[in-house]
Amino acid sequence: MGTPDTSGPSGARLAAVLFDMDGTLVETEQYWGEAMFALARELGGALSEAARERTVGTSMRTSLGILYADIGVERSEEQLVADTHWVEDRTAELLGGEIHWRPGARELLGEIRHAAVPTALVTTTPRRLADIVLGAIGRAFPDVPPFDTTVCGDEVPARKPDPAPYLQAMAELGVEASGCVVVEDSVAGSTAGLAAGAAVLAVPSLQPLTAVPGLVLRDTLVGVDLAELHAVLAARAAVDARA
Repeated sequence: MGTPDTSGPSGARLAAVLFDMDGTLVETEQYWGEAMFALARELGGALSEAARERTVGTSMRTSLGILYADIGVERSEEQLVADTHWVEDRTAELLGGEIHWRPGARELLGEIRHAAVPTALVTTTPRRLADIVLGAIGRAFPDVPPFDTTVCGDEVPARKPDPAPYLQAMAELGVEASGCVVVEDSVAGSTAGLAAGAAVLAVPSLQPLTAVPGLVLRDTLVGVDLAELHAVLAARAAVDARA
């Protein structure tokens, strides 16, 4: 792939781009929602839209805790484990269908790979489900793997909003957080990226986000290119310099 030119017009050096998966690169977040709504019905309740929104980007344990509180049921640890498997199995069935890209995501990933900038996929989704989606993403990039490393939710000591998943990906890539841009869609993911020390470009999908230092918000990834990623990185560097 050659040596990447990682110097942006601002002088910021882009070492790597780390992507979330569900709701950021591909339209799969709704499949998790369908499974959560279905579980609530199985338990005799109806999950509210507000509660579903709070589950976006979180671990299954957190999501199920929100679901139980919303529909007013109590479940044992054994039942929580069984419910986790139920939701994951249902989601796996849905993921087996056609995968749709989020607007602009495929083009951005293609430009980054063409420039030989290192990439990582960092998702809360467990490996057995993530691999289904990764297979579809990979088919869109037959000439070069879309990611240099992938980190899944069952491969880390703590999940988003903890920074551990992003820190693990950075370590695997051999890059410093100060040169990384994280691309996310959720509060939990954006919080994790910022806590890991990266700049964050967020495109909200099912959950509203509020701009904070180091976080740049966009309505879509359409038109986002390497120059904008350099600008996102430079903005984070400026924030850190003032701190």
